[in-house]
Amino acid sequence: MRTRLSGRDFALLLLVVAVLGYSFVLIKVALREAPPLALVALRFLFAAVPACFFVPRPRIPWPAVAGYGLALGVFQFGLLFVGMQLGMPAGLSSLVIQVQVFFTMILAAVFLHDPVRRRNVVATLVATSGVVVLAIYKVATGAATTLIGFMLVILAALSWSIGNIIAKRAAGEHAPDMFSLVIWSSLVAPLPLAALSYLLEGGIKAWHAVAHMSVLAWACVLGMSYGATVFGFGSWNRLLHRYPMSLIAPFALLIPVSGLASGVLFLDESIAPMQALGIALVLVGLVINVWQPRRT
Repeated sequence: MRTRLSGRDFALLLLVVAVLGYSFVLIKVALREAPPLALVALRFLFAAVPACFFVPRPRIPWPAVAGYGLALGVFQFGLLFVGMQLGMPAGLSSLVIQVQVFFTMILAAVFLHDPVRRRNVVATLVATSGVVVLAIYKVATGAATTLIGFMLVILAALSWSIGNIIAKRAAGEHAPDMFSLVIWSSLVAPLPLAALSYLLEGGIKAWHAVAHMSVLAWACVLGMSYGATVFGFGSWNRLLHRYPMSLIAPFALLIPVSGLASGVLFLDESIAPMQALGIALVLVGLVINVWQPRRT
């Protein structure tokens, strides 16, 4: 397993976190017209169909494919959006869910025997302190939350880390194509998410809202499906396969930073000095994580 990022993979990693961060802009725009769980169901439906008719099934057992689909689609995003519905603000959720970095590193060390070096731990702590600063700013500017909403987002973070472990173990044992894993596992999520949407988002009213979405909202759904889900998570899993999780996972802390930058560029939002400090700490932590002094 490589322990030093190649230039090509480093560029791909930055592109992935930029796409995942920009997807928060798409989510914000689409949520103006349809409820969240219904949107997540559509996101995974279009990630799977029609691509599953053209992309070969990954060469791994169905339980692993279904497990990844449940962890990523149903539990990660289902718990995240239910938590948001029960009082957790969207911006604060995008920050709190990044505790998956710690869950991922711990689970990888225990179950996959992935190496965790002192540099990785220090870097993650520094970068996480930046995310904490961003979260404090959110709370200080009025982002109130509920305990149940907060706990559901923590469980969503744990689900993300479990999905990471499933994907890496499957890759190590069966060497599947990561994009086909994302596409075929996406078949698992739409029906449970649609049922949750019906139960929690007003029954038939949720799907009436979907039926009347604008062209812009449908474009956002397709962007989430093919950009964030297929490309974003497919590339993310491929990088997890090539490198230790302790090297790759901390880059997820850039996702809310990318989301803030996308808000500035596309939604006319601004970045306060305290947010700039948080972003700087995240970047310093990631520099520590990837920098390796060359020994003679």
